[in-house]
Amino acid sequence: MSVRNQRPFPAGDGTTYRSRAYPSLLPWQVREGRFPPTRLGRRGLNPDEVYAFLDRVAVDMAAVYDALAQSRRETAAVKDALRRWQSERAEGGGR
Repeated sequence: MSVRNQRPFPAGDGTTYRSRAYPSLLPWQVREGRFPPTRLGRRGLNPDEVYAFLDRVAVDMAAVYDALAQSRRETAAVKDALRRWQSERAEGGGR
């Protein structure tokens, strides 16, 4: 694969690559999303159904964000415990 087809690596902060042209959506942004009504004589979607769907998506997104935050907290706790354990082993001379 050529270099130009590869995704850029994160800047070392542990986050994944994200395009600045396409920012992440937050649950409240989905919930508050509005669409212009269709012009007369054109077909369109039922606004009530669209907004009900967006509310469902927002609830699911909020659950995913909560799970991700919990996972990150658990990961940080495990890393801290590992660092403490490694420090104790290093100070104690091994076994």
